[in-house]
Amino acid sequence: MTTNDDLFSRLEQLNEIGAALSKVRDIERLLEHILVAAKTITHADGGTLYRVTEDGKSLRFEIIRTDSLNIAMGGTTGNPINFPNIPLYDENGKSNDAMVAAHAAIYETTVNIDDAYAAEGFDFSGTRAFDRRTGYRSTSFLTVPMKNHEGEIIGVLQLINAQDPATGAVVSFSSADQSLAESLASQAAIALTNRLLITQLEELFESFINLINLAIDEKSPYTGGHCQRVPALTMLLAEAVNKTTDGPLAAFKMTDKDRYELKIAGLLHDCGKVTTPVHVVDKATKLHTLYDKIGLVDTRFEVLKRDMKIAALEAKLALREQADAQAEAAITNSCAEQINQLNDERKFLRACNVGGEAMKEPDQQRVKDIGRTRRWQNVDGIDAAFLTDDEIDNLTIRAGTLTQAEREIINHHIVATIKMLEHLPWPTHLKNVPEYAGGHHERMDGKGYPKGLTRDQMSLQARMMGIADIFEALTARDRPYKPGMKLSQAMSIMENFKKTATSTPTYLMCSSRRKSI
Repeated sequence: MTTNDDLFSRLEQLNEIGAALSKVRDIERLLEHILVAAKTITHADGGTLYRVTEDGKSLRFEIIRTDSLNIAMGGTTGNPINFPNIPLYDENGKSNDAMVAAHAAIYETTVNIDDAYAAEGFDFSGTRAFDRRTGYRSTSFLTVPMKNHEGEIIGVLQLINAQDPATGAVVSFSSADQSLAESLASQAAIALTNRLLITQLEELFESFINLINLAIDEKSPYTGGHCQRVPALTMLLAEAVNKTTDGPLAAFKMTDKDRYELKIAGLLHDCGKVTTPVHVVDKATKLHTLYDKIGLVDTRFEVLKRDMKIAALEAKLALREQADAQAEAAITNSCAEQINQLNDERKFLRACNVGGEAMKEPDQQRVKDIGRTRRWQNVDGIDAAFLTDDEIDNLTIRAGTLTQAEREIINHHIVATIKMLEHLPWPTHLKNVPEYAGGHHERMDGKGYPKGLTRDQMSLQARMMGIADIFEALTARDRPYKPGMKLSQAMSIMENFKKTATSTPTYLMCSSRRKSI
């Protein structure tokens, strides 16, 4: 191949490399591509890629490669680089001109050295020590600063020992090598900067999501881990399906973009809870609002018992002139019986307040009888029913601790989630986030909410998230209205879901699949 043909071929390589760099998402892999590409188009045996540290005071080793010595460190190799950073300035602020990589970064200039052993003005003592240990001979050096679109130095690309393609002999880096390396460094710097900007934007975006979840967690200490556990469980399910090679889900495959989209959907699946009142989310008992109103009921019982005791004492006093011990004993016994009945009713109402899987109809009727037939004098001295209509409605909840109105408030969080997410201008690779996040309370039989979707109308991702959401709610130990299930019990229930595959049991209710169990 002639020199012109070789140069043309390398220019084509440079164009291909530039296009390829723009597609690499992982920072470490991108850095590797940059160094390997530079070595390839300049026929270099080795090289190092440095990045300017965050404080701008030194160069950090990122990738090291030397083919003839089989050295590969940094990047995706898993081999750490333990070399200290190269300072750009000393403690007095004087520039570090002795180190060629630092010199290139400080003065923003390419340094092309034919022979490190003969070069003047630079400190190659470390290079010579390396050569003595390994038997290597570091000769030609090409050190190119990497400058981003704003003209800032972000790194340095250093290549070692250019080789003659025909003979393999070490030669100097030609002017064509230098031009190609400078062009690649410019493209690489822009690609790296863009990737870093995208990564920073993604981190900022995820931080905003975590901020929303933190706000939800701060509202309720009882669901603090839910927004983190559901995405993790969803991804575990998705990876398991992704590895499936047979059966109805064998065609499901995920790219890194698909994984990121599902992860974001998982993190946002309950963002609508910012609109849900705390006293509904945290309603641990039937009479719980901002506090548990069973205490008020207790107070009324104490008032009734006090009034009964007073009435008994007054009746006894009225008998003093008659000195009727038998009548006094009857009054005492009657008062004791009434107080015992009050204590029994109080115990009953407190048990009703806890909630359960299914309240029996006779118990519901007994609550109504106590509330409407028993009377007491309120703080204004007015004769009133013992329980208010609202208290009766709450204490007669058949299952769980939520009234129908409160359940609708809880269920609204998914409507709010969908509205919030559908209003965001999602980029193409995240366009399915609203559907994935908004579908985790739908059911296979079309009886879920809010849209009543059937199995065929739901994406696999939404179905996975729905399963993860139920499982997390079954096993969670931080809910105020139920204890967490053992894994075996939860798996048994999930298995039963699979067998019936028609409906969710009546004891599964929303508030992250809020349950009365």
